[in-house]
Amino acid sequence: MKKAAIISIGNEIITGQIVDTNAAYLSSRLFAAGIPTAKIFQVPDDIDEIASTITQAAQVASIIIVTGGLGPTADDLTRQGLAKYLDVELELKPELLTEISEMFTGRAIPMPEMNKIQACIPTGCEPIHNPVGTAPGIWYSDAYKTIAVFPGVPSEMKTMFEGDTFPRITAMTSGQVIEFRKLKCFGMGESHIAEKLGSILDRGRNPLVNITVHYGVISLHIIASAQTAEAAKEMAQKEEDAIRRILGKMVFGIGEQTIAEVVGQLLVSSGKTLALAESCTGGLVAKLVTDIPGSSRYFTYGWVTYANQAKITQIGVSPATIERFGAVSEQTAAEMAVGARAASGADFAISVTGIAGPQGSSQQKPQGLVYISIASKDGVSTEKFIFPHTRDFMRLRTAQTALNLLRLKLLTE
Repeated sequence: MKKAAIISIGNEIITGQIVDTNAAYLSSRLFAAGIPTAKIFQVPDDIDEIASTITQAAQVASIIIVTGGLGPTADDLTRQGLAKYLDVELELKPELLTEISEMFTGRAIPMPEMNKIQACIPTGCEPIHNPVGTAPGIWYSDAYKTIAVFPGVPSEMKTMFEGDTFPRITAMTSGQVIEFRKLKCFGMGESHIAEKLGSILDRGRNPLVNITVHYGVISLHIIASAQTAEAAKEMAQKEEDAIRRILGKMVFGIGEQTIAEVVGQLLVSSGKTLALAESCTGGLVAKLVTDIPGSSRYFTYGWVTYANQAKITQIGVSPATIERFGAVSEQTAAEMAVGARAASGADFAISVTGIAGPQGSSQQKPQGLVYISIASKDGVSTEKFIFPHTRDFMRLRTAQTALNLLRLKLLTE
């Protein structure tokens, strides 16, 4: 199987002054063509570093994409680094010099002398036309590898890559098909899911299964490769079925689905409605719910009862409950959910109350403590969680957990 390596060049990337979006774009486009990315490198503007990194890339991939360092200034050294790797000299291409000169003429600007370096490419390479900028790309190919070099400016890189380079690369991969699936999971930590899946996560398998986590949402990436699309799809489906059998209801969606989206679908299909009463999340649950188009079909009311008085006057929490147990308690959470359901007339009401911190915590009620209640016609259920780390983490994890609890309840309705 042909694999790719991506090299992003520039001191500004290494120092964090700019975000390397080129690598993500290229990796995604190559993957769509059935070419997985084996490795991504970030390299400073240094000839020796560039040459040695191309050497490393050639050890793991047969297709190497390089971006950055093709400008006219002294720190643009990619062409020189490639020449050193190939052990050749730079060669001035008169036709490129004419193109660059004409571009400046068309803009009614004299061409600076330094721009002549952009007409130089390593001997044995060919230029890649740049219709939107002054820096031509560079193409090199032999029996073992292909190297394509582009400017670092994203708009120029994308135009040049999608022009004739991408078709040339995809033509090399006939008979190589990749089927990709993404399963989204919630309710168990990454290490626990890994234990359950066991050898399914072993490296070197086909299909390959990768695991990533973001704010508690676990994504399982299934990558199946075969000679035909049908065979790849069959392999990926078998792997997906096996994972679903192991993880059960922890799998909540596919692709880019969110928990809020899945909950919305379940509410619509069951003809049920939802109300919310939030404290520590400050309306974040409502935001996640209303991020979904068409949420007005099931979302009815929402209260942000941040202050104790709001809990009392807006959704009927007893002052005695707050005085005895505190605003962050199982009892207060339950009364919030019951009161919100009664005031809204919704089928379900979710309430959340907790300590996002860092102020307001104690040994008995630490930062990250949260109670989540769900009220329905069957009564009210409340669960206690502790989500440490940052304030933002706690709030988002609380909102996602609240929606996931409703999802699980809806699956049993």
